[in-house]
Amino acid sequence: MTQRVRPFAGFEWLIAWRYLRSRRSEGGISVMTWISLVGIALAVFALIATLSVRSGFRSEFTATILGANAHVTLYPMRQVGDSRQVRPMFRDPDTVIAAVTAIPEVVRVAPVVRGQVMATANGATIGVEVLGERPGDLATLPLVSTPDVSRGSLAAFDPGIAVGTGVARSLGLGPGSPVTLISPDGIHTAFGTAPRIDSFDVGYVFGVGRYDIDSTRVYMPLSAAQDFFNRESGIDELEVMVAEPEDIDRIARQIQAAVGPGVLLWTWKDSSGAFLDALRMEDNIMFIILSMLVLIAVMNIVSGLVMLVKNKGRDIGILRTIGLTEGSILRIFLICGAATGIIGTIAGVILGSLFAIYIDPIFDLVNWLAGGGVWDPSIRFLNRLPARLELSDVLVTIAFSVSLSLVVTLFPARRAARLDPVEALRYE
Repeated sequence: MTQRVRPFAGFEWLIAWRYLRSRRSEGGISVMTWISLVGIALAVFALIATLSVRSGFRSEFTATILGANAHVTLYPMRQVGDSRQVRPMFRDPDTVIAAVTAIPEVVRVAPVVRGQVMATANGATIGVEVLGERPGDLATLPLVSTPDVSRGSLAAFDPGIAVGTGVARSLGLGPGSPVTLISPDGIHTAFGTAPRIDSFDVGYVFGVGRYDIDSTRVYMPLSAAQDFFNRESGIDELEVMVAEPEDIDRIARQIQAAVGPGVLLWTWKDSSGAFLDALRMEDNIMFIILSMLVLIAVMNIVSGLVMLVKNKGRDIGILRTIGLTEGSILRIFLICGAATGIIGTIAGVILGSLFAIYIDPIFDLVNWLAGGGVWDPSIRFLNRLPARLELSDVLVTIAFSVSLSLVVTLFPARRAARLDPVEALRYE
């Protein structure tokens, strides 16, 4: 009675390993094996590297949105028949602040005065956005109080101002430098409105790492901003930050219920959600496109195994003659193909992970070789190329590559298993 062989027994691994490392003179396909392995490694590397960059870009962009901007902004709506003010303002913000602060998920509420002005210094002039905030509120804005790059001291914000690194670079400013701000909405006279021109000293320079913020934003003490923009005791908006920004839709409904219908809400998803949705869609498209590279690479396994089966026909006939079953032959060649795919996948994962970890020196080298100008922060909003290695991306890539390797191996492995030993040995 024939003894049943345990699947994937030791001798099956031994035979598969011998076939993988056999030379061409022995009927092996070592060159094709290496081509398949390198192809899979490069395809997996490209997939992981691309996904890590896309994840890093999305994460960095979201972090700068949430760290330097309000999660929810509250705007007053003009009341019907109210002609006392040129623009709607919160005349009694404390009542609204108290109502919003009472919501458990809210961690920060700050009154803000906002205006567009011209800034001039050292013979240069640019347009900037001025935000008037209380010094204590500015200290609780994460990316401004603890930025990537800073000069001066946040304690010097009042009576001075705080400017982004891009503004400071354009105007040649530093801590203690004077800068002149020109507002078209200035002093009201009998002959019309005259521009308001005031000079301020820079007390703090911050860099959050996002081009559109660093190159345009200026913070001013709230009381000074109210005087500069003729807001008297009113404010333009309320900045609200919450503990769970991703759950902003639910929290926004609670805030709206607390403040009533006379207040308009604008969340961070309203301002940047479409861009983030586009990034997610691009991630999916890039994954599909780069998956084709993995598919093309694993197809080399098929051609290599077909050649191996053809070259090892005599060996297969002998193995079948001495008692190996079709299942054993199938598993031997399945191991050959799967081993190539798994080893290539592991190599690709290692290369992709190293690329994501050492993205900065790699990018500096590429930028140096290209003569600079590879990354334009004015287009991409971020000052550097980010990369974020996420476990889910790595696991999906591994599962996809290994699964494809197993699937494409089945056809040549079944062909080997069904080879008739009589036909294989007839002309030997």
